[in-house]
Amino acid sequence: MFNLSRLARHEKLVDAMAETQGIDLAEEIMRGTLSGGDLRAAIYSCTGCANVEGCEAWLAAHADGAEGTPEFCRNAGLFKALRAV
Repeated sequence: MFNLSRLARHEKLVDAMAETQGIDLAEEIMRGTLSGGDLRAAIYSCTGCANVEGCEAWLAAHADGAEGTPEFCRNAGLFKALRAV
């Protein structure tokens, strides 16, 4: 069962991972390259990550940006596709 604080934490992680790669998720939704359902699926996928602390550390180490995701990112394919748009 999901609780709201866990869901909010992973929503922030997905948004931060996108921002680190120069992806604006709200803009992608407005442009039609990302659906609300796809974003929800990405957040839910993130909640299954076994390396949340590693993700947070990776994001902190790449605060100035990155051209990809860490190998363990469950949403790597989505971010790669959005970078290619």
